[in-house]
Amino acid sequence: MSWKILLFGAINLTCTGFLLMWCSSTNSIALTAYTYLTIFDLFSLMTCLISYWVMMRKPSPVYSFGFERLEVLAVFASTVLAQLGALFILKESAERFLEQPEIHTGRLLVGTFVALSFNLFTMLSIRNKPFAYVSEAASTSWLQEHVADLSRSLCGIIPGLSSIFLPRMNPFVLIDLAGAFALCITYMLIEINNYFAVDTASAIAIALMTFGTMYPMSVYSGKVLLQTTPPHVIGQLDKLIREVSTLDGVLEVRNEHFWTLGFGSLAGSVHVRIRRDANEQMVLAHVTNRLYTLVSTLTVQIFKDDWIRPAVLSGPVAANVLNFSDHHIIPMPPLKGTDDSNPVTSTPAKPSSPPPEFSFNTPGKNVNPVILLNTQTRPYGLGLNHGHTPYTSMLNQGLGVPGIGATQGFRTGFTNMPSRYGTNNRIGQPRP
Repeated sequence: MSWKILLFGAINLTCTGFLLMWCSSTNSIALTAYTYLTIFDLFSLMTCLISYWVMMRKPSPVYSFGFERLEVLAVFASTVLAQLGALFILKESAERFLEQPEIHTGRLLVGTFVALSFNLFTMLSIRNKPFAYVSEAASTSWLQEHVADLSRSLCGIIPGLSSIFLPRMNPFVLIDLAGAFALCITYMLIEINNYFAVDTASAIAIALMTFGTMYPMSVYSGKVLLQTTPPHVIGQLDKLIREVSTLDGVLEVRNEHFWTLGFGSLAGSVHVRIRRDANEQMVLAHVTNRLYTLVSTLTVQIFKDDWIRPAVLSGPVAANVLNFSDHHIIPMPPLKGTDDSNPVTSTPAKPSSPPPEFSFNTPGKNVNPVILLNTQTRPYGLGLNHGHTPYTSMLNQGLGVPGIGATQGFRTGFTNMPSRYGTNNRIGQPRP
């Protein structure tokens, strides 16, 4: 296969050399524009040779995805160079409109048939996979659309031609035939009327057809190089992602990204969150089996749901527990009495008796106190109104006794303690 490509490349170089000499002898800009299609065939043969080399290469640690993008780059470079040649022809044609030179038709018709024969023979003899794929996957050019409209009308009269002209013709064969037809019209008009301006008009027509044919292919190959997702597979990928999200053990599918690696091959990566009791290998096998129908190179990262419920309280939680997320927890500084009086109960403290329960430095059974600050005044416990606190000295200091309806809204942070603050009738009595 590679020797066949090299042989056609050598023949292409020979034909291109003769055509360029005939372009110089005839002084025809239209034949020059048509010769550029032969140069494009040389680029096409080089792309086919690169594709054959890529097929023999295997992925390496450096190029883990292989070398498929080389043929994409070759197609993009070939089409862009063909468009640059068309722009050069347009520039030369604009200059010739100001001063039209004389055209010699001696080798004009011969060069046209030589170029047409070689281009068609090259396309029919060598199967160029990259350009064959791009010509089918890319959007149609304006030349293909106009020819398709004419073909429908013609196939309505002669149905047997539908297999040739429909649904759309090969863009490379079409531009070769259209360029040869324009050169034949140029030859006849120059031979009959010496109308040299038609050569410039034919050159502009060939350049526009070349640009219009190559532009959709360069856009398609450029999108592949930019790692975009093909529009025609987005719906299928969304359907597969929904199917994966409904698999047993799958909780979430996220960070999915799919792109075109080469012509006809997709690559992708996806993160799958599963339950803690799910089998990772089983879920991985099911996810890969579902997505492998479209994505040939797939990376699946599976991680288990490892969230841990925060333990706020170590003891039993009462029914009237408060929501700690709505409050700020601040430590309550211990209050020290002066001399022999307690500033909270205003009663003498006895060394032998246990401390009163209203003393903030000993709430309950010698547990370090915390006070939850809430800006909204809500009743504590069962919602009973116990009236105003008689401890006016504490209110003046900005502190209140929790649970007895103080206007400052201080609450105790110990929900496992019994709600007896403000309802205990044994104030100052020792515990049993």
